[in-house]
Amino acid sequence: MKKYLLLDHDGVLVDTEPWYFRAGQRALADLGLSLDRDDYLHDMSRGLGTWARARAAGVGEPTITRQRELRDTYYQEYLRTEAIEIDGVVDALAELARHVRMAVVTTAKRVDFDLIHEQRRIVPFMDFVLVREDYQQAKPHPEPYLTALERFGADRHEALVVEDSARGLASAVAAGIDCAVVHNDFTRGQDFSLATWRSDSLRQLTGMVAP
Repeated sequence: MKKYLLLDHDGVLVDTEPWYFRAGQRALADLGLSLDRDDYLHDMSRGLGTWARARAAGVGEPTITRQRELRDTYYQEYLRTEAIEIDGVVDALAELARHVRMAVVTTAKRVDFDLIHEQRRIVPFMDFVLVREDYQQAKPHPEPYLTALERFGADRHEALVVEDSARGLASAVAAGIDCAVVHNDFTRGQDFSLATWRSDSLRQLTGMVAP
């Protein structure tokens, strides 16, 4: 039985990943560059971001810095105006909270995380939240999940990571923690062969952690 649930955020608790991609796509389009979703997901799975292909096209760092700030502005615009709810998440968390302690482990920036959760009921279920500013190395490096284990004072065998991306799965595997991948349309084509479990929804995880 698992005692601790370490939950990714984007794509697991809220449906923000398509909008983050679209914000980056829009910022690159300002430079006359296109960004294909499959190429983007491939780059992200290797720990690269929106700007890998801009650098490959010879775009300089000052321009990338400017466009990154613009991407962040576009993204926050989407967070304020677009529907990002995932049906059943709050009910699933309420049920899971009866059996395990939970934390969010996300690559989201604090400003974006706080904006997302101004009017939502997700954070009260968590013991703590780790955002991008809370660790040095981002996923697929194991540090985010190892940091969460340390915060809980937990053994890796007592924990279960919940992810929706190959990058997040790689982080969990590198940390030596079992990982359940929850279905997400945006990332469904990625390689999840190393996942311990596959699930269609967060609610199905109850059977994995309940006695």
